[in-house]
Amino acid sequence: MNKLLLLLFLLIFLSSSQLIFAQSPVKDSSNKIEIISGNSTRFITLDDSTSLRTLAGNAKVKQGKTILSGDSIVINSRTQIAEVFGNVHINDADTVNTYANYLRYLGKERIAYLKRNVKLSDGKGTLLTDDLTYDLANSIATYKNGGKVINGTTVLTSTDAIYYADTKDVYFKKYVHLVDPKYDIKADSLRYNTIFKVARLISPTLVKTKEGKVIRSNNGTYNLQTGEANFFDRTIISDSASSAIADNIFFDEKTGIGILEGRAKFIDSINHVIAIGNRIETNQKTASFLATQKPVVIIVKDKDSTYIAADTLFSGLRKYDSTTKRNYTKVDTLNNKQIYSKTPQDSIRYVIGYNNVRIFNDSAQAVSDSMYYSTEDSVFRMFRSPVFWKEKNQVKGDTMYLFTQNQKPKRLYVFNNSIIINQQNPAMYNQAGGRTLNAYFNNGQIDYSRIKGSPAETIFYPQDQDSAFIGMNRSSGDVVDVYFAKQEVQKIKFVNNVDGVMYPIKQIPADKKYLKSFKWEDKRRPKNKLELFE
Repeated sequence: MNKLLLLLFLLIFLSSSQLIFAQSPVKDSSNKIEIISGNSTRFITLDDSTSLRTLAGNAKVKQGKTILSGDSIVINSRTQIAEVFGNVHINDADTVNTYANYLRYLGKERIAYLKRNVKLSDGKGTLLTDDLTYDLANSIATYKNGGKVINGTTVLTSTDAIYYADTKDVYFKKYVHLVDPKYDIKADSLRYNTIFKVARLISPTLVKTKEGKVIRSNNGTYNLQTGEANFFDRTIISDSASSAIADNIFFDEKTGIGILEGRAKFIDSINHVIAIGNRIETNQKTASFLATQKPVVIIVKDKDSTYIAADTLFSGLRKYDSTTKRNYTKVDTLNNKQIYSKTPQDSIRYVIGYNNVRIFNDSAQAVSDSMYYSTEDSVFRMFRSPVFWKEKNQVKGDTMYLFTQNQKPKRLYVFNNSIIINQQNPAMYNQAGGRTLNAYFNNGQIDYSRIKGSPAETIFYPQDQDSAFIGMNRSSGDVVDVYFAKQEVQKIKFVNNVDGVMYPIKQIPADKKYLKSFKWEDKRRPKNKLELFE
């Protein structure tokens, strides 16, 4: 029995011993610095525990896949620290090559400290500095006393930088300046990828392009190779003709297409037009924009701006045709022909509104289903159920052209089912309606209106000298002229086929008080400009 227990104990001990030995780590010799070559070598003993080995002439050592070379090398075998002097070269796995005048290399940590005329190259970019720390174990290089990175035609300089060899990213800090044939970028901090040539904006950054565009952004990416950009955090893009600002801006230089999202604003500085919306799509090549999500276009004129709102607003530039816009200068008698001078290729901006169009100005307001406006003639062309208001006067029709001058109405042309209504009080309305209507304004105030029809009809409430209403006059004629004074109807004149009746004030039939197309639409009227932004 005792022999059996002893045998069992020996078996357990042997099994445990084998397990312990199997789990013991194998000593790793990859951190050891090995000598490859040296024209002359020698040993220097400093004390009982420290000895140095020196290599001179074609000196070369390696550690794993990293090769160090230079004019001379000093190695501390105990600490695995090497110093390389003159023509220093680090070849890291044939992927990154680093050069300098001096190197201190910590073999255990695989960290290199390089001094004077340092150059690091990864095949995509070149880093230049006088003081570099290179962590070969993590493929990270750092300089803190100024340096630059050259990536093709792009040069980046900064006070500090961190280079990541694995991803080919460089993180620049302090006085960052990127110079490229197409771009000039300044920032406090910037990340740049040498493979894709993508600049990552991480601090207030100023970008200037060759075409004269200026970009101010705190956050975004800019691909210098493709021209694609994504900006965030209220970026501003501007040039001599326009500017844009939004929470997010996406831009493609090749197509010229830009998308502005979140509190977006586009400004046409030449034509004094501003577009506001939650989303605006712009085309730089055509200088057009499409504004959606509660868009508003503002036509700026001193302190009297006009505001236009709609479900969708589109605007573009239309160039003058030089073949039709010509100025006569002289006659060529030799060839018997006239000579014309060319008109400069000037451009005009037009605005198109789709669905639920609302127009507000301090002097007049209007609504319609759709609209077209041009800065060439300052005419608002309104379609499908347009309504125009001026003080107590309302004008309606199937189609309406509003001619303006200095943001004030100058002439109003309405055709088909036109009617002008002048409110006396909530129960009395002067009215004139017909097929077409032309209203003329003097310094923005309605002065005279001519209505034509078959026939043209009117309803008018005359007053005595004490401004008391004396009755209601309902009349008709081929042409009706209505004259105004201080926004009130002063007199009415009829031309051809005149017919009418006068009702005493207390004997007005209820079915005779309104023309067929009468409808007072004050609820549709924009009361202030802030309504357009809601």
